[in-house]
Amino acid sequence: MSDQHKHKLLDGRSLARSILANVASEVDTLTSIGWAPRLVSVTIGETQAVDVYVRNQRRRAVGAGIAFEERNFPDGVTRTEIVAALHAMNADPRVTGVIIQRPVPVHLSIRDLQMAIHPLKDVEGMHPASIGNIVYNDLDLAPCTALASVELLKGTPLTLAGLEVVVIGHSEIVGKPIAFMLMAEGATVTVCHHLTRNLAAHSRSADAVFVAVGKAGLVTGDMIKPGAVVIDIGINQVETPEGARVVGDAHFESCAETAGWITPVPGGVGPVTVAILMRNAVIAAKRQKAHYDAAFSAETTAA
Repeated sequence: MSDQHKHKLLDGRSLARSILANVASEVDTLTSIGWAPRLVSVTIGETQAVDVYVRNQRRRAVGAGIAFEERNFPDGVTRTEIVAALHAMNADPRVTGVIIQRPVPVHLSIRDLQMAIHPLKDVEGMHPASIGNIVYNDLDLAPCTALASVELLKGTPLTLAGLEVVVIGHSEIVGKPIAFMLMAEGATVTVCHHLTRNLAAHSRSADAVFVAVGKAGLVTGDMIKPGAVVIDIGINQVETPEGARVVGDAHFESCAETAGWITPVPGGVGPVTVAILMRNAVIAAKRQKAHYDAAFSAETTAA
């Protein structure tokens, strides 16, 4: 990375460290009152594809003082069996958050599994209730990647109210939540996708461009307005003469020449996403404590 680009970088690792420091402090407080957060990572079938993600989650959790447990289920587990296991985790007060690692076997629906997790333990923010809450600007347990992306935009000097934003990618857990979050901040948002005609005409008019489609180099410097923000959420592995490397959906070198701020890949959205996951774990634990306290109070009053 050349020196001329360094001043434009939105450093996800630095923001993640700040978030995790606050998380660690809150975990200490929760632990001192007997309500220590505990995350359970659920993996179904072959684990090699997600091993890196799980190790990273474990490392960040342990660093923040959050207990982290891995539960692996065989590839042939039935929907009934895995949903029963998730319901058992919902009922266990020692478990304050559940993470379902992707991908899952083709005979299972990831949406069904997310719906089986109680919203109070949905630290990934992917239960339909959690996603629906975004419409009402309730972001306490919002999808981690979407919230991380918006946090990075807030790290620039730009005022979100009145900002022209283009979101490229309209998935239920990234593109659409980003759009709703930014609209709640007063931004004017255009959502583009694979059917959008003349994508560059939209992106060139934007003060900020979010891209999350899984296509390396989709957005190039000539598609960006000078001084705009580029938040690159894509993660793609490409082969180069020097070997395999991870790149985003934006062509970094050309975009960095034009953009005012840009997230690197890796080191941008990714670290913040994991930090948000840990922050969600704390929020989930607090909500569950409040839920149990209210239930106990009601029982005491009734008695």
